[in-house]
Amino acid sequence: MPTKTLQIPTADGRADAFAAFPDDGERHPGVLMYGDAFGIRPVLREMARELAGHGYYVLVPNFFYRHGPAPVIELPEYIGEEARPAVIAQVMPLIKAHTAERILSDAEAYLGFLTTQPEVSDGPVAVTGYCIGGLLAMRTAAAHPGQVAAVAGFHGPVGADGPESLHHLLSTLTAEVHLGHAETDLTPEALGELNKALDAAGVDHTSEIYPGTVHGFTMSDTDAFNPAGLQRHWDRLLPLLARTLANG
Repeated sequence: MPTKTLQIPTADGRADAFAAFPDDGERHPGVLMYGDAFGIRPVLREMARELAGHGYYVLVPNFFYRHGPAPVIELPEYIGEEARPAVIAQVMPLIKAHTAERILSDAEAYLGFLTTQPEVSDGPVAVTGYCIGGLLAMRTAAAHPGQVAAVAGFHGPVGADGPESLHHLLSTLTAEVHLGHAETDLTPEALGELNKALDAAGVDHTSEIYPGTVHGFTMSDTDAFNPAGLQRHWDRLLPLLARTLANG
């Protein structure tokens, strides 16, 4: 599986990024993958390679590039219960500094870069994200309705900013959406409100709580990891991409 380390030109500098794509000399649909707040590391590279193996060019940007190249913070090999508070304390200021303006400016740069890579085919792209990356994915899709055909967010704080912000986010969204929530991230009542908002906006979507999961369940280098949750994520994501992108 070919991989590359890349530099994406942005309005504020250059974002380092990781890309994986099939080794067949063909062009494939592009997928922009936003990782979680812990950033680009072996588990994210492995997930990108896994997705690329299904026929996609997968681009994973370091969205905290303004603070340095990945890894922006020093991470233990395994982010267990003891290590987690110190790691969270380091990433929270980075998340707070990542304003809506920065998110949208970067999204334009990332999509522009992705769609001009020689290994990427013409046509729409997909965006997927994990944790805070799920919110970045939704904002990217909403800002580029003609370009993003599918968006998927896993254990992401999509409705965390309140109903008014959610309504604004969904008002321009044309992509097909899948949201996979952790049991600990929202109640069934909150899920109902979110899905009602998606229905009201006319968004083609599936949005569900993955049973027995906690926040971060897709990441195998954390104590939140849930193998069944990760498999369910692939079982939802791959058909979504096959339905919406050109190689389906």
